Parts: sequence; structure tokens; C-alpha cells
Amino acid sequence: MLRFARWKIASIVALVLAAVLVVVPSLLPPTARAGLDGALPGWAHPRTLTLGLDLQGGSHVLLQVDQADVLKTMVANLRDDVRRILREEKAQVVGGVGVQPRGVQFRLADGADKAKVLSKLNDLAVPQSSSLGQSAGSAYAVADNGQGGIAVTVTDAGLTERVRRAVDQSIEVIRRRVDALGTTEPSIQREGNDRVSVEVPGLANPQRLIDILGQTAKLEFRMVAEPGANPADVELLDQTDGKEKLPVEKRVLVQGEDLTDASPGFDQRNGQPVVNFRFNIRGGQRFAQATTENVGKPFAIVLDNKVISAPRINEPITGGSGQISGNFTVEQANDLAILLRAGALPAKLVIVQQQTVGPGLGQDSINAGKLAAYVGAALVFAYMLLTYGTFGIFANLALTVHIAFIFAGLVLLGATLTLPGIAGIVLTIGMAVDSNVLIYERIREENHAGRSVIQSLDAGFKRAFATIVDSNVTMFVAAAILYFLGAGPVRGFAVSMGLGILTSIVTAVTMTRMMIALWYRWKRPVRLPI
Repeated sequence: MLRFARWKIASIVALVLAAVLVVVPSLLPPTARAGLDGALPGWAHPRTLTLGLDLQGGSHVLLQVDQADVLKTMVANLRDDVRRILREEKAQVVGGVGVQPRGVQFRLADGADKAKVLSKLNDLAVPQSSSLGQSAGSAYAVADNGQGGIAVTVTDAGLTERVRRAVDQSIEVIRRRVDALGTTEPSIQREGNDRVSVEVPGLANPQRLIDILGQTAKLEFRMVAEPGANPADVELLDQTDGKEKLPVEKRVLVQGEDLTDASPGFDQRNGQPVVNFRFNIRGGQRFAQATTENVGKPFAIVLDNKVISAPRINEPITGGSGQISGNFTVEQANDLAILLRAGALPAKLVIVQQQTVGPGLGQDSINAGKLAAYVGAALVFAYMLLTYGTFGIFANLALTVHIAFIFAGLVLLGATLTLPGIAGIVLTIGMAVDSNVLIYERIREENHAGRSVIQSLDAGFKRAFATIVDSNVTMFVAAAILYFLGAGPVRGFAVSMGLGILTSIVTAVTMTRMMIALWYRWKRPVRLPI
């Protein structure tokens, strides 16, 4: 066990140096880090450790699905469904289909149609299934007053289930939008039946998050109305100057749903920020047809009922892609591309709570975490040094490398360090030292049993290794369970603890063994220093 090949020693030293190089950029002040980024090529930009919301501050927003908006949408869909059923059954109604706050009502002109219509309406109101496969109740209730009048209303169970689904869909849309902001490890999760909690660490401008979450990004391509056009054509505000209104045709040429990609860029002619977009096959065909038939005419790019750009069609655009310009800033072009890629929210979201975690609170948390880590490490270092002497120095050196490996692993994985994560690191410090204690105590027992120095060292490492592996595997399984079943800070604790368990086996066994082997070949001791 006291023979280490040179390539093994070189590999361990190279691994330690690599870990140090990965961790160092995170320890540099912001100015020095910016200078390092500028001096290195793009592919070599160093990664840095990402701190969680509790350590570096950020933005926390609590959103609630507007039930009134969901109910309005359900009633509108119900009205369309009822009209479709009446049209399919060729049933005549007196006075049309009336819209009520929670449903619709109508009166049949011919009582003979009632049975057919009620049958279809009852099919429409069948109990729906929740995400767990259980019945969530009927979405609609059908009532017959016996005189030809029928009312279909939205039930409380139906509204609750639709709100729940809207929350699920909103979470996915919000996640796509927030991820596109370039932030790391945002926390987006449900709270109750109708709320979504959004936490974004390190976001310096919380208003930008609110703007991104609050917009709908409904994109349409329409032709600009010609003079003397149908007065029914709508007029939409021209956002390019914000003063005059631009007459726009009511007919939509291409809708935003046909977009497959949108990305910010710069116009090669004037260097202004723009948004490049690409359609799917259907959208590309419609866009090609519209631009071919209207060469020389202006068309309007409408975003949320505002004309953001009205370029002139100089030639047919048949490639299925184009460019949106509108006097954007770089940030506005990026945000618009994010909204177009992420899609529209299924329901209106209302901001219930907005909390900005400032850097003061974050710094207090960092200082408290540092103090706990420093005190814990100092006590462990002192104990090992006083108890095992020279071997304690080796254990402390391995422990230092162990901590460096953990932080390097967090940086390479892109994980976020939170206060629970720091607690996990402090815990693994004790676990790593525990492995050294097992080895050293086994060496001491073998030496007291009359074995020679080299036999005691060899037996100590070999016989303690199985115990170390068993204990660490057990702890790693616990960390894995916490990671897969936990959420938020619990997962951060599990990641740091799992990394610490893996690195402790390397440092407490391999590195300590290498240092003791080199020490023995150099000193040739007659007795053990423990």
C-alpha cells in the first residue's frame, strides 16, 4: 500500500489544481472577476458559484390566477359550445342565447327539440377527471324549467378544476419566460389551488420580472387598411410614436401561434435591435401568400393590440422567417423574443405579493453561514491535530481539498448554494473526518496488537475501507431520497451533502493514503506518531 505510481500522484495533484482553478473565480471580487472575463476568450470564461435567494438576494413574487377571468373564458367557451350544439341539431331558439354571469340560458322554439339538445348538453357536462385520475365533478350543470327554457351554468367544482389547470399551465409558461432571462435556479411552484410562487435569485430589477410575467404576448400580422376601407376595420394604437392611430384591417393574416422561434438580433443595415422570427410550415405558407399578394403595401405587426411595427412589403417573403423592428432597446428586443417563444398565459395573473430580498439580508445570511462553517472547520481541525499529531495534519489537508472539491462540483454542476446547502457542507466536514478517525483508530489497534508500522498502516486502510463505504453509501441513499422527494432548499441540502459524501471517499482514503505513503518513504519511522 506504500507504493504509489508517479502517474497516480500526478493525477491526484492535477485534480486538486483543477478544483482550485474552478473555485478561485468565485472567490474574486466582482471587479477582478470582470477583468478576468475580459482577458479570456469566450469559450474559456470561468464559471462562478451561484448563490441562492437567501444568500444573494433577489425577487419574490406571489401570483394568483384571476378566477373572474377564468370564469369569463369558461362562459364564453360554453356559449360557443351551446351555439354549436343548437346548430348541429337544427334547433331554433327564441331571442337567441343569453349570457349570464355564470352561464348561458335560452328558450327552444320547438319543444320537440328539447330531448336531443338536453342529451348533447348532458354529454357536455359529464364529470371531468383531475390530474390524479379521480373525478373532479361536472364542469357544467344543466337545468330545464319545463317550459322550453334551458340554463347551463358553470359549477364550483368545474371552476376550481379549471383554475387548477390554469395554474399548471401558467407554471410552465412562467418557467420558460424566467429561464430565458438568463437567471439560475429560479424557484417556481404552486401555492394552494390558485397561486404561483416565483423566486428569482440575483435578479437586480424586480420590475422587469413583473413585466415579463404580466404580459400576454398575443402576436398578429395584419394588413394596414387602405383609405376608404370598411369602417368596421379596427384601429389600433401605433406604438412606434404613441400618438396617432393606424387603421388596421380586422382580418388576421398570420397568428403568433404559428411562430416556432424568436430571437433578438441587430439589423445589418442600421445596427438597431430587432427580433428575428421563424414560422412553422402553415405559418410560412400563409405569410408567403400574404406578402406575395400585397407587394408594395404596408402591413402591421400587432402585439397585444398595439402596432409595434408597420413595414412595407418590398418583395415576397417565402422563406418562412422575418424580422420585427420598432425602435427597440436591446433589453426590449430580448424581452419581446422571450414572450414570443414562451407563449401566452392561459389566464390572467394578479400580483398578490411582491418581496424584494435586498443585499443586506443576503449578506447577513452569508456572514452567518461563513461563521458557522469557519467555527465548525476550526474545531474539527484542532481536534484532529491534537488527537493524531502528524496524521492529523494529513487529515486536515485532505479535509481542505474535500471542501474545495465540493465547491468545484457545485460550480461545474451549475447548482445553487443556499443556507441549507452550507449546512450540508458543514455536515460533510464531520463525515469526512469520521472516515479518517475510523482509519486511524484501526491503525492504532493493529499497532497495539503487535504489528509493525507498515503492517499496521496497510491493515488499517484495508480493514476500515469496507466500513467507510457502507456508512457513506447509507448516507448517500438518504441524500438521494431528499433530492428526489424534496423541493427548494431541501434539494440544495441534498446536493451539497451528496457531493460531500462522494468527495470524502476520495480525500479521506486515497489522498490520506498517498500522503502517509510519501511520509513513510521519507521518514522511515520506527513507531507510529499516534
